[in-house]
Amino acid sequence: MSENKQHHVNLKFLQDQLRWCQERDSILQEIESKLYEMKGIAEYASEHELSSTEIVRLNHQQGVLKNEIDSLKEQLDVPVH
Repeated sequence: MSENKQHHVNLKFLQDQLRWCQERDSILQEIESKLYEMKGIAEYASEHELSSTEIVRLNHQQGVLKNEIDSLKEQLDVPVH
């Protein structure tokens, strides 16, 4: 393989790795945002007296966020090529 061709192959590989890292970073940022949202809900709940309806609503919100985080974490489990 010529030196120029090898350089092109290496460049393509590095570009693919960079794109993969950027995608993972984006997913991790989404997870972080959802975790902060969950933290905010938990702090709100601990600082206020809530009715049973509010507790159910906040627990549902927490469950939705947890499911979204689980889905995002699955995207992180995709192997590197």
